[in-house]
Amino acid sequence: MHRVAGIGGFFFKANDPDRLSRWYAEHFGVTAPPDSYDEPVWTQSAGETVFAPFGPEHADSPHLGSSGWGINFRVDDLEVMVHQLRTAGIEVEVDAEVYPNGRFAQLADPEGNAVQLWEPSGSS
Repeated sequence: MHRVAGIGGFFFKANDPDRLSRWYAEHFGVTAPPDSYDEPVWTQSAGETVFAPFGPEHADSPHLGSSGWGINFRVDDLEVMVHQLRTAGIEVEVDAEVYPNGRFAQLADPEGNAVQLWEPSGSS
């Protein structure tokens, strides 16, 4: 079977796309979509990506915001990222448990979408 090579984009509805793009750029370094094909786009570091549809029994999962989706960003140092976000006035909840695959924290973007931060085991 021929497989896809990775995720080439993540597209979602936003009430204020420009504001939300700036927020992700300011706090996570995810650059806004370019205005032309000549401009560079955000390039992520190589690493694992989980693709996980959730059934109705997981409707209240912290991984899904009220919009019905959530995004997980890999980070090299969870403590540094959490400090940076809290310093900017963003509420972040760090999971006290350390899992076999790493550590996690949850927050919401300005439109209430679920954002999870993941520091994979062995990355810091």
